[in-house]
Amino acid sequence: MGIAADIAIMLVAALLGGFVAQRLGQPLLLGYIVAGVLVGPYTGGPTVSDLHDIELLAEIGVALLLFALGLEFNLKKLARVKWVAFVGTPLQLLLCIGLGWGLGRVLGWSAYSALWLGALIALSSTMVILKTLTAQGTLGTLASRVMIGMLIVQDLAVVPLMIVLPELENLRAGLPELGLAVLRAGLFLVAMVLVGTRVIPVVLKRIAAWNSRELFLIAVMAIGLGVGYATFLAGLSFAFGAFMAGMVLSESDYSHQALSDIVPLRDIFGMLFFVSVGMLLDPRFLLANLALILGLVAVVGLGKATIFVAVVRSFGYRGEVPLAVGLGLFQIGEFAFVLARVGLADGGLSSDQYSLVLTTALLTMVLTPFVSRQSGRAYQLLRRWRAQPPVVSPPLVEDALLRGHIIIAGYGRVGRYTADLLRRLQLPFVVLERDQGRMDELKANGAPVIYGDASSPVVLEAAGVHHARLLLVTVSAAIDVETIVRSARALNPELHIVARATQLGQLEVLRGLGIHEVVQPEFEAGLEIVRQALLHFDVPATEIERLSDAVRHEHYRPIEALSADSATLRRLRRVRRALRITWYTLPAHSPLVGRSIGASAIRQRTGASVVALIRDDQVLSNPGPDTELRAGDQIAVLGTPEQSAAFDALVVANPDQVAPALPTVAPLPEEATP
Repeated sequence: MGIAADIAIMLVAALLGGFVAQRLGQPLLLGYIVAGVLVGPYTGGPTVSDLHDIELLAEIGVALLLFALGLEFNLKKLARVKWVAFVGTPLQLLLCIGLGWGLGRVLGWSAYSALWLGALIALSSTMVILKTLTAQGTLGTLASRVMIGMLIVQDLAVVPLMIVLPELENLRAGLPELGLAVLRAGLFLVAMVLVGTRVIPVVLKRIAAWNSRELFLIAVMAIGLGVGYATFLAGLSFAFGAFMAGMVLSESDYSHQALSDIVPLRDIFGMLFFVSVGMLLDPRFLLANLALILGLVAVVGLGKATIFVAVVRSFGYRGEVPLAVGLGLFQIGEFAFVLARVGLADGGLSSDQYSLVLTTALLTMVLTPFVSRQSGRAYQLLRRWRAQPPVVSPPLVEDALLRGHIIIAGYGRVGRYTADLLRRLQLPFVVLERDQGRMDELKANGAPVIYGDASSPVVLEAAGVHHARLLLVTVSAAIDVETIVRSARALNPELHIVARATQLGQLEVLRGLGIHEVVQPEFEAGLEIVRQALLHFDVPATEIERLSDAVRHEHYRPIEALSADSATLRRLRRVRRALRITWYTLPAHSPLVGRSIGASAIRQRTGASVVALIRDDQVLSNPGPDTELRAGDQIAVLGTPEQSAAFDALVVANPDQVAPALPTVAPLPEEATP
C-alpha cells in the first residue's frame, strides 16, 4: 500500500507511544519519538518503508505549527521583544557557532567541518519548544515570547547559512547569490504584507458568508500552505512563509476560528514530524559512541544555555526569564537536519560526523521537556545562593483579558434579544457567532463579537472563558448546546452556565453537565399563552400563578438538583407557595374603608400583613398602623392561603366582589426563575 501503510504504522505506533508517555506523566512528543525509533529502519518489527515521503509530510507539520503560531502571536505582541529577537539572536548565533567551532577542533575535526558543527548547534527547535510550552501551559508568558522571537530569527537565518556555508571555499562566487536571495526575500515580505492585509480578509469574509465550515477550513489551509510554498519559491523557508501567513491572518476577525479549525491537522502532522525524527536514530550507533554523544550533549546544552542566558540578560530581562530562555532553547533544532544534509552532500561533514550530530540533536530534543520545566527551581536556588531578594520582572502574561463578563453563544433570535437587554443594562458581554451576516450586524451596532464556533476551546479562550462570570448558550440545536457546555465546563469548571433546551429529554443530559439553569423558550411561550387565555376566562390571578408554578416545577424537575444550593432553592420554592403576596382592590362598600390599618386589627384577626399600598400614582411600602384605607386602594397582603382566605372574609361581606388587581406572586430575589 506504500505511503498509506506507512502512515497507518506510524499512527498506531504514535498512539501506543503517546499512551505510555501519558500514563508515565511524560510529554507526548517523547512517546512519539520513541515510537519513531521502534518503527524506524534501524530496529526490528514493523518498519516504515519510505522515510523520504514521511519527511515531506513532516514538513507540512512544521509549516502548520508555525502557521498556528502566527495566528496566536501577531506583530504587536512580537514587537515587544523585537530588540532581543533581531539584535540578540544574531549575537547568539555567532557565539554558538564559535562554541561549535571550538568543540569541533577539540574533537580533531577540520576547521571547515568544525564550522559546520557550529552552525548546526546554533539552531534551536521551534517544533519542540512550541509543543513543550503548550503542554506546560506557558505559551503566553514573557519568556515564551522571547523564545519565539529568537526562534523566528533563527529560522530566517537558515537560508543564508545554507547559501554561505557551501560557498566558504569560494565566498566571492557565493556573495552575489546571497545578495539576490536577500533581495527576493525583502520583496516577497513586502508583497505578502500588502496582499495579506488587503486581499486575504476580503476572501475569507466572502467564504465565511457562505456558512460552509468545510470550505472555510480549505481556505485557511490553502492560505497557510499556499503562502508557505510561495515563500519557498522566493528562496525562503516553507515554514517561515506559513508563519507570515498566520501573522497576517491574525489581524483579521477570523483568526480564532482559523486556529480552531487547523489545530487537529496541526497535531496530526506534528505527530508525523516527531515520529520521523525518531526514525532517524540508530540505536547501534548510539551505543557504540555513547560516551562521546553524552559528552557532546552536556557541552552543547550547558554552552548554549549559558549563551542564551547572557544574551537575554544583556537586553535588560531579569528574574526567571533569562533562565527560562536558556533552559528552553539549549537543544539542537530540526532545521539542523536540513542543514546537515546539505553539509553531507557538499563534503563539509563525513557520514560519521553527520550521524554524530544527528544523534546529539535527537537526545537534546528528548531532554527539552525535562530541562525546560526546571527554570523556576533553578531560579529559586540561584536566588538563595546569592541571598538576594526576588527581582520583579515584567508581567508574564501581558494581554488584557475580559473579566467578570457574560459570554453569549449564538446570535439567533434568542441571542439577539439577550444581547439587547444586556446592552440596556450596561452589563459587559461578548458574543460568539460564526454567521458572517450576524457578525456584521453586531459590529455595526458596536457590540463585541468573536467570529468562531462556540464549542471550540480556542474560541472560548479568546472570549475569556477562564475569567467570565456567566455563559449563556442560546443556540437552538441540541447537540450544539451540549458540545458548547462540555467545552466550557472543561476549560472553567466553576463557570455558571444558563443554557437553552430544545426538548424535555435534553434536561437530563444537561443536568449531568452541571448546568445552573435551563430555559425552554417554546415551553415558556406556551405557558405564557395559557396564562393570558385564563385571564380572559376570569380565572383569578392567584390561581393562574399557582398553576404556572406547579407546571414549571413539574417541567424543570430534572434540572432542579444541579447546584449545591438546590436544596435551599427547593425550600424557598415551597415557602413561596405557602406564603404569598396577594393584591386586592379595596371596594367602596368594604368595612375597612375609612379606617386605619391598626384600627382594623387586620393582623390580629386574620394573621395576614399589609406590606404595600398603591394609591393613585403613589406607592407606600410597608405602611404603618396609622395609614387610613380608602376605596380604590390596591393593597398587598402577605400570608398563607388560609390567612389570605380570612382576609377575603374580612375585607367584604361577599368575597366574590374582591377583584385581584395585579400579578399575585412576587418572586424571591434569591431565586433564579427559569
